[in-house]
Amino acid sequence: MFELSPVLERDSVLIGCFNLCQLRLINDAQFPWFVLVPQRNDVTEIYQLVEEDRQQLMAESCLLAEALHDAFSATKLNVAAIGNQVPQLHLHHVVRYQTDSCWPAPIWGKLPAVAYDDEELADILQKIRTLLNDDLILPVG
Repeated sequence: MFELSPVLERDSVLIGCFNLCQLRLINDAQFPWFVLVPQRNDVTEIYQLVEEDRQQLMAESCLLAEALHDAFSATKLNVAAIGNQVPQLHLHHVVRYQTDSCWPAPIWGKLPAVAYDDEELADILQKIRTLLNDDLILPVG
């Protein structure tokens, strides 16, 4: 049974699942910020995944990156597996703009999170679920 890090569960909202990964939205309205979490326990690094899972992670990451770039008209998409604070393997996908408050620096640790309000959250979840409709298994309930 897959166990999600309590920090990721607290700080994000489940959008849906690909074949390998949960797709989650970080609850920070300052940036369109998503994470892919491979549903494998006790994995902290990409190289620890079996080859098939590594390939699947890359395919899911590229699918997500392309959809985010197009949907949000990104200046740049930051993709990173950091894991210094949450060791469970997760791959960040952050939509960046030259006009965002941290540009051109990384966003990590720069600003306190600003939670989405209910309407903003519903809008972004609908947008992503619609974009990835053919590839995403939506949560029940």
